Amino acid sequence: MTPVQKMGHVDANKRIAQKTAFGFFTFLSYLVVIILFVILILFVILGFIIINGGKVISWEFLTSAPEDGMTFGGIFPAIVGTLYLVLGSSLISFPIGIMSGIYMNEYATNGKIVQFIRVMTNNLSGVPSVVFGLFGMSLFVNTMGFGDSIIAGSLTLALLSIPLVIRTTEEALKSIDDSFRHGSLALGASKLQTIGRVVLPMAFPNIITGLILSVGRVSGETAPILFTVAAYFLLQLPESIFDQCMALPYHLYVISTSRTDIEASRGMAYGTALVLVIIILLVNLLANALRSYFAKKVKMN
Repeated sequence: MTPVQKMGHVDANKRIAQKTAFGFFTFLSYLVVIILFVILILFVILGFIIINGGKVISWEFLTSAPEDGMTFGGIFPAIVGTLYLVLGSSLISFPIGIMSGIYMNEYATNGKIVQFIRVMTNNLSGVPSVVFGLFGMSLFVNTMGFGDSIIAGSLTLALLSIPLVIRTTEEALKSIDDSFRHGSLALGASKLQTIGRVVLPMAFPNIITGLILSVGRVSGETAPILFTVAAYFLLQLPESIFDQCMALPYHLYVISTSRTDIEASRGMAYGTALVLVIIILLVNLLANALRSYFAKKVKMN
């Protein structure tokens, strides 16, 4: 190859490298613009809810029951009912989901069984929530005789969130290097001790992420509680798990679609939406704080 040909070859490589770098940075700039646009949309939605809902929020709104066809008064029964349902579904779904994830990653040796379970959990994650509502009504409300109650709604919401908890728990356990397991077993610890004292504490910060997502999904669902627990209007708080309750998502749906006094109920709707957003935000902040705490604890140990 002559010197002229070598120079031409080098120039061609430089041009290719320049075009590649230019295309890469152009793609990054477009990606940044898209991300900023999505963030802008999020702030616009939140700002709209805060501006309109902030006009309604007051101590009386948060601590009193609805009045006058739910066009006046407060949403205290709906707040309490939502917290009951979130707590009830979490008490059911968290242990089952975490133990299932541990079994799939730490104990199951048959690859076909694990693959089958994984496919089924992925399919369940994609099932519409209204289907879970119909199933919960058929099984828990009618067949098991719970009726429209907190226990029926909690079980239905737990079924909705269990696949998400299983998948995130499994992925969190997979992220722990096997050298920690082998080292623990080499020191004489049993498999159960290794999982309980080594693997789970290290994976727990990531497991919390799945729990956060499941709580966020459960607290905003309307269709499952519509068929299993939600009441249109209740003045008194539930006294047992077999009572009906109001819930913020269903309350928001009712006052937004009712034909009573649209103008009067619109403020209630914005206020209810803002309270629901604040509850989810507080739950996420609490869970993130716990995640940071356990992550620091793992690093210290």
